[in-house]
Amino acid sequence: MLFPEENDQPPQINIVPMIDVVFALLTFFIVSTLFLTRSEGLPVNLPQAATAKIQQQTRIAVSIQPDGEIALNKRPVQISDLQVGVKTLVQANQQAVVVINADEKVQHGQLVAVMDEIRKIDGVKMAIATKKK
Repeated sequence: MLFPEENDQPPQINIVPMIDVVFALLTFFIVSTLFLTRSEGLPVNLPQAATAKIQQQTRIAVSIQPDGEIALNKRPVQISDLQVGVKTLVQANQQAVVVINADEKVQHGQLVAVMDEIRKIDGVKMAIATKKK
């Protein structure tokens, strides 16, 4: 019985398609992690609360800096213009929640003034941002 002549070359594995797949997966994970980080407001030092909960609705961020500056979705705004700006954003999305990101060093009176301006808007929901303990 004759055996076919065996080739002395070892079998070769082409790894180029595997490298393509690995780079495609790497790209996917890099791009997807960019969308996982959410920054609604300006960076402030939030107070902590043990009963903090995550709001699932669309957020409108009002940030109050320690020096008293107010920002609506990262744009500086005066307290007198805050109600008009929030009304414009709430009309675009009826399920929106206004989240107040107030630094823990902000004076109580200023926080109450901002909350009062937001409460003047009919049907608005409001939340105060905190860090979980």
